[in-house]
Amino acid sequence: MSTNHPTHLSVPSTSRHQIHDGLYSFPLSCPDLCSTQKKGEENRETTESMALKLWASSTANALKISCGGAKTPPFLPFSISRCFSSVLDGLKYSSSHEWVKHEGSVATVGITDHAQGHLGEVVFVELPEAGSSISKGGSFGAVESVKATSDVNSPVSGEVVEVNTKLTEVPGLINSSPYDDGWMIKVRPGSPSELDSLMGPKEYTKFCEDEDAHH
Repeated sequence: MSTNHPTHLSVPSTSRHQIHDGLYSFPLSCPDLCSTQKKGEENRETTESMALKLWASSTANALKISCGGAKTPPFLPFSISRCFSSVLDGLKYSSSHEWVKHEGSVATVGITDHAQGHLGEVVFVELPEAGSSISKGGSFGAVESVKATSDVNSPVSGEVVEVNTKLTEVPGLINSSPYDDGWMIKVRPGSPSELDSLMGPKEYTKFCEDEDAHH
């Protein structure tokens, strides 16, 4: 009777440490391991970069949608100017919305903030010549705006001694500075007592409120 001897697997001595729990593993050399780790890091960085780009893109789109969907309320210069028109102390006012500042022998005349607010953007101003005579309640010029053209009446009689020539080049001064840079004419009053019949600041404010309430 023959005896069967077990067959022994011959494993090179340099590779015996690679056998573990019946499994055979192939070793990775150091260059291969480093390369694998580097690729993993690159893949992770690429993934993070793509995620960041996607987030930025979605955020930008959201902002566009938000901005595009929001409607800016229309600007209403007419209503705002009416609510915030100013009336200055130390001036006299006429019922046709001119103001007068009497200093010494000269009275400076212009249109009120309330008036320019109703007119809108002024694009042209017609003025008299210096030396011409004007009468109380009579027209001495005109103001043309994008809405309408309106005559300007004198609140006092007298002689025109100076006109504001700046208004010829920059008529918008009547809008931006009606009581200062937007003055129109300077008059030497023939009858200074005519100024007594004009309204003071409180009276004119009430007059404007009542007038607006009926429009």
